[in-house]
Amino acid sequence: MTFGGADANRTCSAVWSVNQSPVRFVATALLLCAALTAETAAQTRYSTQGMRVDGTICVDAATGAVLAQTTADYPGSPASVTKLMTLLLVLEDVRAGKTTLPSRVGVTKEAAGTGGSQIWLAVGETFSVEDMLYALMLKSANDVAVALAVDRAGSTAAFVARMNRRAAELGMTRTRFVTPNGLTYGKGPHDTTTARDLAKLSVVLCGMPEALRFTSAKRHILRRPLKPMEVLNHNYLLDSFPGCDGLKTGWTEAADASIVTTAKVGAHRVIAVVLGCQSPLGAKAEQRLRDQLAADLMKAGLAKLQAQPRLPALKPAAKVAGRPKEEPGFWDWLGDLFSF
Repeated sequence: MTFGGADANRTCSAVWSVNQSPVRFVATALLLCAALTAETAAQTRYSTQGMRVDGTICVDAATGAVLAQTTADYPGSPASVTKLMTLLLVLEDVRAGKTTLPSRVGVTKEAAGTGGSQIWLAVGETFSVEDMLYALMLKSANDVAVALAVDRAGSTAAFVARMNRRAAELGMTRTRFVTPNGLTYGKGPHDTTTARDLAKLSVVLCGMPEALRFTSAKRHILRRPLKPMEVLNHNYLLDSFPGCDGLKTGWTEAADASIVTTAKVGAHRVIAVVLGCQSPLGAKAEQRLRDQLAADLMKAGLAKLQAQPRLPALKPAAKVAGRPKEEPGFWDWLGDLFSF
């Protein structure tokens, strides 16, 4: 969830130790306050004046058929939404028998030194893959993303290369990952994708019940020795939109606000993507506008499916008129990719 007008990579949501009863009492009170805050935020409509969005799309989760789109092939930076690819690769490794959810993941110096939103991993600690995936999806923990990347591929660079290969296999033709977590600064290099490409990734994830198990959780207690830690989900739509059970929010100062969300009502499931929402009113407005747009897209998409359930499947990305927005410093990015 969001506190102080920021979420995903650049803020810390509430984390509490829950091994003492007075703290449990305070934690319960704070949870109630957070729930009321989420409800109030969901009911408040923010002004769209001056708002800009890199791209939006809504698709049928079952077929990938496009229900609505706006500049869906224009490139933008996904921030923590990047972690959806990290989630996919780890879960595919679980399915392939290369790891298990109870398997322990060690914390390296690189992971412990990662900034932004985190669970403050310490070198030498170990967590189960399961706990780390909850921290990845709910707390948007950047340090956890690095720990998982090193565990699954031997190095962050090797894991990012896996991310890009998987993106190519999924037809994400305008996507380039440079991190396992979306944490980038200033002029970058930044992870780059499009609303359409994120929809393709999300169709695969929505076909995995184990993925929705992690993205739909509103809170989870990490089994940390001597100091259990509770993490809360940043996605307000889990509370405010009927049937919503994922997927991931994202925000950084460099990338603005993005979200991929999904909801199932009756026999129909839709996926909505809002990429790079910007507002002159600042971070909080960007995040709430992002949520509003996603909710509106899902509502309209579900209504369209109910009225016309059979639609053509998601097509490859169309060519964008004119020259697309370029990532600065290609050679810097290339060097950085192999220098972890």
